[in-house]
Amino acid sequence: MIGHEVLLSSKDSTSRVLPILKEGDRYRIQFESAFEFVPEDLVTTIDKVVKETQLAESYIVEVEACDSNEVIYSFKMEAVAKSDIIPCRSRVQEMACYSLLFTFMEPIPMEPERNIWNYLFMGLLLLVVILGFVFLRKKRTRYATDPNLIKLGKYRFDKRNAELIIEEQRIELTSKEADLLLLLYNTANKTVERDVILNRVWGDEGDYIGRTLDVFISKLRKKLEFDAKVKIVNIRGVGYKLVMDK
Repeated sequence: MIGHEVLLSSKDSTSRVLPILKEGDRYRIQFESAFEFVPEDLVTTIDKVVKETQLAESYIVEVEACDSNEVIYSFKMEAVAKSDIIPCRSRVQEMACYSLLFTFMEPIPMEPERNIWNYLFMGLLLLVVILGFVFLRKKRTRYATDPNLIKLGKYRFDKRNAELIIEEQRIELTSKEADLLLLLYNTANKTVERDVILNRVWGDEGDYIGRTLDVFISKLRKKLEFDAKVKIVNIRGVGYKLVMDK
């Protein structure tokens, strides 16, 4: 009930946390949907829950990418007044599929009558509920449901408002730039001839000259420079194509 209400408050009524897996001395928490996170917020949230539930005094957390099984972020908390945490709030980890791996090094002693496995399960359950609230941001739902938002690598192309969005930055496009980018997106990885582009974007307006297209392509390239995997390639003597590397 609590988890359901927390997810609803973040406007996510469909995502869920998958069952916790025990792998040797580690516990793996998996998520149904992709998410993005700020490392410093991740550290603060996890440590708060671990302390409140008294799961352990010393532990290690690793964030693993699902597609490559690569650990892209990790930290260690110890009972003494030191840790391996390096705050990095300015760098938001991009939206992707991640798993959280927990290693508890020194569990806090408990009364003999307390069932340690039930206690561990309840603590981890509370942890994933709070993580769900932190990670599943409202804008993820918006990106998934708004037909006017198009994913271009790390960017979101808002064709209705003629904007490129990357992280928290919004880059304005002119109407012609937006029309040109939409045409290239709809024919991604295919060459579009110069005459076709000029006719589709400028039509019979008669307000363009031979170099107009090249100028607009140059402006779009500048606005797409934050993601090297999204490129507008010049096919010499033919036209242009939008290339999006996987």
